[in-house]
Amino acid sequence: MPTTTPVSRSKTAALSRILDLVPRGYQRYTSGTIRAAKAERLAHKFHARYAIGATPAQRLVRKRRGDANALLVLYWPENAEIVHWLLLATEGNGLEQEDWLSVTSKSRLNWLGYELVRYPTRGRTSWTWRRPKVEMAEHYVLLASLSGLRNEKALQGWLERLSRQPGFHGVRQQTWSLYQEARRRGNAGELPVIFHVQKMSHGEPMQLTAR
Repeated sequence: MPTTTPVSRSKTAALSRILDLVPRGYQRYTSGTIRAAKAERLAHKFHARYAIGATPAQRLVRKRRGDANALLVLYWPENAEIVHWLLLATEGNGLEQEDWLSVTSKSRLNWLGYELVRYPTRGRTSWTWRRPKVEMAEHYVLLASLSGLRNEKALQGWLERLSRQPGFHGVRQQTWSLYQEARRRGNAGELPVIFHVQKMSHGEPMQLTAR
């Protein structure tokens, strides 16, 4: 069976992959961007260095040996010139060659315009994405401006765009808060249905070789 790593064509797929991996112990990370023409070479390099395409059995052997396991998240839209990448790893040996950060540090992981946060649910802690505070402050300023101008068409278009942004728990909560503020400021139009992320594929498989 060929060794592969998924290539996410949408932000939602890429961010969902991270939410699936972080609770499984992949909580150290490093990230960057690269030209699309060099992205496959980068993935091959990471496979040679960190075995990002290892099978579950191989990962178990590495863990027992005290080695870190790693996985690669690639956000690579069709025809994009720049690819965003994020490498996640567990604790263990063999991570000396990169500058790793922790998702549990005060400086939160911020990727593709969203920040990773924890929240309590049903007696446990889960992870989600939300818009950064600076962006939310800008949204409230824009909402106040559109409401003051009584431009219902522009306001409705803006609400529609908010509703279609990646529907993770944190983002949905923020969108609902903006909806409530719009109501408070006199908007009586129909509120768009907020997009909800469903279980989805993390992307198309890219075949790997250790170069």
